[in-house]
Amino acid sequence: MSKFLNAYTALSAASPRSQVAQVLQSITDAPPLTIDDAKRRELIQTILDDLSKPGANGGKKSRLSSKDAAPALQAVKSLGKNPAGSELIATSANLSVLLSLYNSYKDVPDASNEALRCIANAMLLVDRARVTFIDKQVGGGDFAVELLEKTTTPERIFLASRILFLSTVSQFQAGTFIRSLVESKSPSITEVIGKQLDLLSRAILSGTKLAREAMTDLLKFTFNLLLHYPKLVDESNTDDTKVIGDCWSDRLDGILPPLLRTFNTLPPSFPVPLAAPMTHVIHALITIPVSPSLQSVWLPPARTSPVPTSKPGSSSETSSKVSRSSSSRGSSRSGSPTTGPAKDPKPGAFDRAWSALSAGRRSLSRSSSPHTNSPPVDVLLRAYDLLDVSLNHYMPDAIDPDDRSVREKCQREMDQSLDDVMTPLVVLITKLCLADEGSRRRMRQWILPDDLDRTSPLEGRADLLGRLLRMLASVHHAKLKNAVGEMLYAVCDSDAGTLASYVGYGNVAGFLFNKGIMSAPPPPAGSSGASAPTTTSSGAPINPITGVVEKPAPPIEMTDEEKEREAEKLFVLFDRLEKSGAIPKESNPIRQAIQQGKLG
Repeated sequence: MSKFLNAYTALSAASPRSQVAQVLQSITDAPPLTIDDAKRRELIQTILDDLSKPGANGGKKSRLSSKDAAPALQAVKSLGKNPAGSELIATSANLSVLLSLYNSYKDVPDASNEALRCIANAMLLVDRARVTFIDKQVGGGDFAVELLEKTTTPERIFLASRILFLSTVSQFQAGTFIRSLVESKSPSITEVIGKQLDLLSRAILSGTKLAREAMTDLLKFTFNLLLHYPKLVDESNTDDTKVIGDCWSDRLDGILPPLLRTFNTLPPSFPVPLAAPMTHVIHALITIPVSPSLQSVWLPPARTSPVPTSKPGSSSETSSKVSRSSSSRGSSRSGSPTTGPAKDPKPGAFDRAWSALSAGRRSLSRSSSPHTNSPPVDVLLRAYDLLDVSLNHYMPDAIDPDDRSVREKCQREMDQSLDDVMTPLVVLITKLCLADEGSRRRMRQWILPDDLDRTSPLEGRADLLGRLLRMLASVHHAKLKNAVGEMLYAVCDSDAGTLASYVGYGNVAGFLFNKGIMSAPPPPAGSSGASAPTTTSSGAPINPITGVVEKPAPPIEMTDEEKEREAEKLFVLFDRLEKSGAIPKESNPIRQAIQQGKLG
């Protein structure tokens, strides 16, 4: 229909402003299918010409005044939500016009922000707009970086970050731009991102509107840089087969401290314990190696020392020390099975999270540079708490992870699968454990403490250990299942025998089979760093298959005739298995017993 175009072109410079506003609002509110593609494009171009070139309309004065800029650009944005409209906006000329309009109205947030939204929408819907925007003819790349560097409002940070994220989605299309971003000298892009992450952390803590959304898109842009730049400069990656985390460049080292500060200071989210922007912080962190040059940042010296005997929340600790000094924690939780003798109540993960939040608020409020005041970040403890709380939220009590309610809850609350949300966090913990022996010891003590209650099946526990073991048998969460297996394997020094000794071979048989370990591995040697248990602290033997206390078998009451009949059945059964090739002769226990003289 042409009524919207006709209504707009019927306006003149003399039209009442109320009439102009009414026409522009009707265009903004128009249902998508009421304007055909040709009229849509003509209307967009006419509005942009009126905004940018007064008098271009046959020498007449523009229909629009400066006061009409915001609603006019809002109408352009609405028209551009259709691909036909975005195709027109995505031209080099029109992207340049929108940048010019931003500069003309940069002190008028409503108008200038609408200009940025028009650009972002076009880049989202039209792939070539991402290349056109950063081309020298438009100069959008430099503009967006400068905007990100200088802006201080969450809404502008969000728009600049969204544009930069879309500009850097493709390593091949934006390789030159990505290299220029990282290799520029003053200020470096890592410094710009770090400054804005700290600013947004304070904004989130104070409840500022759009702060979370701004940080989310800033982290998406950061992830693109961390993913693409190392591969662009890695000369050994000639066939581009390396995946996330395989490449790194020390030019990006500066991004780790602000990412860790953000990871530590973001407040808990409710009702979903693991949500954006925290999920995006984790995505960024798993691209960064725990290399020797960065290990002191990932794991400050206080965190790599042996696990102390005191646990977070004990009566000897004050609440303010929980988030700063805890290097170990109890495994018992409210509502979880006991791990031994009764102990003083310990605060759960949310208690420590809020304690850390309070400390974060204090440090962030003192200075614009929180790294000068913040306590060392205990990345492992923070990640452990998030894992514990999140799995408890989606798999309460001893529920099976494949229960339909788990999937339905994830879909309802996150519109994502448990695989997608939880796997990166598990990968992060695994990275730390693979790189650092102290981290492995701490995780073992938290998940598999020396006083673990082994009187009931481990996989049936209503705590983190039970949920992890049940996840190893999951059908619906394949990625998370594999990631959990790798995490437990890393925690146990990447030794199959140690892992099986801790949790029972039956719980990890499927995981080990997929790693090529076809049968029960032998117990670890006594020199194993993990010191896998064979008995409980009270001396009771541990069943190597179940991981629980070995219970003496009740005596079998049978007559001699019944025993002979059962022995004959076993003899016949193993004889058939031997003849069919199911077991070799030397593995036939009946034959072995005869050869050893135990059977006549």
